[in-house]
Amino acid sequence: MEIKHVMSTARSAAIEIADGGRHFTNKPYIVFVNGESHGVTDKTITSLYDLIPDTKQLVEVFACEDETAGTKGEKLGEVSFKTDYEFVTLNVKKFGAKGDGEHDDTHFIQAAIMACPADSRVYFPAGTYRITSLFLKSHIRLELAEGAELLAFTDRTMFPTFPAMIESYDETDEYNLGTWEGNPLPMFSGIICGVGVEDVVIYGRGAINGNASRENWWNNPKVMNIAFRPRLFFISGCRDITLQGVKFCNSPSWTLHPYFSDNLRFIGLTVQNPSDSPNTDGLDPESCKNVEILGVRFSLGDDCIAVKSGKIYMGRKHKTPSENIHIRQCLMENGHGAVTLGSEMAGGVVNLTVEDCIFRHTDRGLRIKTRRGRGKDAILSNITFRNLTLDHVMTPLVVNAFYFCDPDGKTQYVQSRDPYPVDDRTPAIKKMVFENMDCTNCHVAAGYFDGLPEAKIEEIYMKNIFISYAEDAKCDVPAMSEGVEKSSKRGLFARNVSRLTLDNVKITGQTGEAYEFIGVDDLEQYEE
Repeated sequence: MEIKHVMSTARSAAIEIADGGRHFTNKPYIVFVNGESHGVTDKTITSLYDLIPDTKQLVEVFACEDETAGTKGEKLGEVSFKTDYEFVTLNVKKFGAKGDGEHDDTHFIQAAIMACPADSRVYFPAGTYRITSLFLKSHIRLELAEGAELLAFTDRTMFPTFPAMIESYDETDEYNLGTWEGNPLPMFSGIICGVGVEDVVIYGRGAINGNASRENWWNNPKVMNIAFRPRLFFISGCRDITLQGVKFCNSPSWTLHPYFSDNLRFIGLTVQNPSDSPNTDGLDPESCKNVEILGVRFSLGDDCIAVKSGKIYMGRKHKTPSENIHIRQCLMENGHGAVTLGSEMAGGVVNLTVEDCIFRHTDRGLRIKTRRGRGKDAILSNITFRNLTLDHVMTPLVVNAFYFCDPDGKTQYVQSRDPYPVDDRTPAIKKMVFENMDCTNCHVAAGYFDGLPEAKIEEIYMKNIFISYAEDAKCDVPAMSEGVEKSSKRGLFARNVSRLTLDNVKITGQTGEAYEFIGVDDLEQYEE
C-alpha cells in the first residue's frame, strides 16, 4: 500500500491511500499527523486540516483495530511534506460579518477578500453567512471552518448581471462574460465568482449553499428572468485554481462551472443537489485545459460531470476544446450521466481519462451527446474509461450522434439515418477505450453506440468488460434520439462504427439478443 501526497496549503493537505480501493478504501485506517491522531478514514482521498503553516508534516497511516475506539494497529505507510508559508489570517467577523444567518454579510466578506495580501488566508469561523455574489482575487486562500456555511440569498434583484457579449470599441472583437448552456447569453454572476484571477485555493470542512428550491431558482428554470440562473461557483479566464474538501449544495443551476480556464484541481469535494433539481450538473468544465477531478462525491439532479466546449458559435469562433481532463477516485450517484461529453461541445473534447471510480444509480455511465450541426471542430478524441465499478446504472455506455437538443433537434437533418454530405457542420468521434469495467444490475442496455453514417465512429476498443442485468430490468430508452425504442433486453448495440474490438466482453442476464451490429466495418472479438 502506498501513501501519496496530493496537495497542501499552509493549513490543509490531501493524501491518497492507494490500497486498491475505488473512492472508498478497502478497509478503514487511522491517520496520524506528527504523532497526533486525525481520526479514522475510509476514503482513498483524505483531507487533513488544522495544520501548522511552514512546518514539516509526517503523515502516518495505521491499520484500524477498532473503528469505534480508534485503536491503531500495524503501521502501513507514511508520507512527509512541508506546509506553505502564511503571512496573516483575516477573520471575516473582524471585518463586520455577523455569521448569524440573517444579516447580509456580502459586503464585509468582500472587504476581507480585497484586503487579503498574498500568502494569506480569509478565514470563516463557524456560522451562517448570508451572501449574494462574492468575487475572488488572485493569490489568496479561503478557508471555511467546520460549521461555516455561506448561504445565498434568492432575490434575483440582488445579483449582478453578466451581459454576455460586449463589443470592443473598434468593433473588431468582443468580450464574453455571460454564458448559458453553451451560448453567449446574459446570466447572473456566480455566487462564488472569479474573472481573470489566478492562484486561488478554497478549502475546508464548511459548505457553500445556493439555497435554491422550487419556490425560487428552480421555478420555470428554462425561462430567462432578468438573466439566466447563476452557478454556485463560476470562473472565467482563470488559472491555477484549487477547491478542496468543501461541500457545494442546492445550486441554482450548474454547480461548478469553470469557463475558458486552465490548471484546475477539484479534490475531495461533496457536490449535492436534490435528485429532482433541474439542470444542476455537478461539474461542467467548458473549454478548459489541464483539469484534475479527484475524490469528489456527486449526488444530484442532472449529469455528475459534463464536459463542454460551447455550442456552434463559441466553438467555431474560439476553437478551444476541453482537453487533458483526468477524473479519478470519484463517486457519481443519482445523476442522468456519470460522465457526459456534450452536447455543447462544438470546440471538441480531447484527452479525457476516467479511472478508479464508482458509478451508482445513474441513468448512464459514459454519455456522449453530439449531432449534425455541432461543426467540424466538434471532435471527440482519446477518450478512456478504465477500472470502474458500476451498479444500478441503466445503460453503462452511450454514444449518441443524433441527440435531439435545440429547436432544430428533431428535424430531418439532425435525425436522419441516411448519409449527408460531410461539411463544416459535421462533428467527428475518434478513438474511445473502455477497459476493466464491472457493471452489475444494469437495466436498459449494455451499451449503445450510434454514429453518423457519413462520419462513423472511428474506433471503439473494449477489454475486460463484464455486464449483468438486474433481475427486474426496467424498460426504457437507452439514448435520446428519434426512432430509438424502449428496451430492457438489448445487449450491446453498435451502428456506424469503423472499427470495433471486443476483448473479453461478457454480457449476462436478461439481455435477449446480446449483440447487434449495423454498419460496423471492422469487427474483432476475443475471449480470454
